[in-house]
Amino acid sequence: MKNIAWDAYQLFVAVARQGGLSAASEITGLSPATLGRRMVELEQALGRDLFLRSQSGYTLTADGSQLLDFVAEFEAGSRRVDQWREGAAGQSLVRLMLGTWNAWLVGENMQQIRTERDTFRLAIAVAEQRARLTHRESDIAMRAFEPEEPNLASIAAGDVAYAAYRARNRDWLGLDPWLAVDTEAAVSAYLRWPHEQRAERIAITANRPRTLYDLVRAGAGTGVLPCFVGDLDPGLERVGEEIAELRHRQWIVMNNDDRHRRDIRTVVERLSKLLKSRRDIFAGKRPSTSD
Repeated sequence: MKNIAWDAYQLFVAVARQGGLSAASEITGLSPATLGRRMVELEQALGRDLFLRSQSGYTLTADGSQLLDFVAEFEAGSRRVDQWREGAAGQSLVRLMLGTWNAWLVGENMQQIRTERDTFRLAIAVAEQRARLTHRESDIAMRAFEPEEPNLASIAAGDVAYAAYRARNRDWLGLDPWLAVDTEAAVSAYLRWPHEQRAERIAITANRPRTLYDLVRAGAGTGVLPCFVGDLDPGLERVGEEIAELRHRQWIVMNNDDRHRRDIRTVVERLSKLLKSRRDIFAGKRPSTSD
């Protein structure tokens, strides 16, 4: 068997972690068709099936999960060498994995996470899929459930509520259209909800949650958003009450062996403080409109 180029494994990791071709395309810059072909070629070269393919995306087989662990170990070792080298120069790197909306919140409040006096660098990765920390792919991540892995530590960061929103003062003749991410990108419960509950009324789909928000703000229809996003936008209004079945608790997660590292501990404490200061909004308590 001829040697397989390292970039094939890198593309495999992108598809595996993003859960599909469209999301991986955003990261790699290659078209979904090209990525699909490259994954078939990799499977043929290895003589193993790596993915179960369906309309909802790409799911790893047992062989695919094992390969991802192997590649992740190599990546983690390479990153530790880089961190060791950078640490010698007096500047460490903290890698933060966030979903779309927590990344938006952190970006809006970056001065509370990293100040001009900090010497560490911060690398933010955005993905809707479950963050992997087992092989230190990330240093800190947000999850919608408490981790079960024994080597991970976690801090509860409050509940997250969801509701349907539309542009304020926008009236539709008859039933208003619904907006959703496409089925391949619908990896979270709130993204799947419109397909499960309003499928016949979906008029527009997008492959990114952020685009969904932009469409709602533009008055294109109704979409499901986290309450801490929708309620803080004066141009939006709720359609009905909170969608109770979508409520979940979120967690700040880190590797147990690294949680006492000074720079990681600093970022975790600041992130926890930021989320705590907005606990009521996250939980769906609408902000006061009084002066």
